[in-house]
Amino acid sequence: MSAFDTPAAASAAGQHWNAQDYAIDAGFVPLLGGAVARLLDPRAGERILDLGCGDGVLTTELALSGARITGVDASPELVIAARARGVDAQVMDGHALAFDGQFDAVFSNAALHWMGNPDRVLEGVRRALRPGGRFVAEFGGHGNVASIVAAVQAARVAHGHGTSTFQWYFPTAEAYADRLRQHGFQVQLIETLPRPTPLPTGVAGWLRVFAAPLLDDLPAEIRATVRSAATTLLDDLPRNAQGQALADYVRLRVLARRR
Repeated sequence: MSAFDTPAAASAAGQHWNAQDYAIDAGFVPLLGGAVARLLDPRAGERILDLGCGDGVLTTELALSGARITGVDASPELVIAARARGVDAQVMDGHALAFDGQFDAVFSNAALHWMGNPDRVLEGVRRALRPGGRFVAEFGGHGNVASIVAAVQAARVAHGHGTSTFQWYFPTAEAYADRLRQHGFQVQLIETLPRPTPLPTGVAGWLRVFAAPLLDDLPAEIRATVRSAATTLLDDLPRNAQGQALADYVRLRVLARRR
């Protein structure tokens, strides 16, 4: 992300981003993008699209390869932050990519689960790629943050508000591989990776940054109450040696080529 992660149509789902809060509470997201960046293996002179570039932290690292990186994100606030880092970034919905055969690769870290219509996303990714171009991505897979979502839903119910209908897009590897093939990609690698993830500012920080879509139908004062109740329900999350809560992240990592 760019997010847990970074958005593409997240604003439509009730998610709005503050670059300063993101850097504080979600700075671990680009830091954990190293493995998928190595899978991308950017080369000098290549043109690469970073889909869901967020505040540009990982994008600037990709650019050290000498590749020419273009970043897009649906959040104007995060695009401003990316531009401040020198990223060639623009505001664009991941469901409506406005490129045609311009890129050797499309890269995305921790953003695709915010995009609720994966078919439209893949149509745009394929169109943006040159023939033989590669699509490299990592995002939330089936079961991602299931404990956190369950706690938020339970806290909503306990306070008389019923469950939220919002869902992130967390596919299985098999389902996403099928979707890639249907859109004209050859799947070279797809794997599901459980990755317990330390939360530097705790569950409260994670909920503050990422849980808005699960709570946006509630009055502001009720949202705070539900977040607090969910934080209490998650007191028994596993912790690392430093005492940081470990979120039950599950990542889906993909390498595919446009036929």
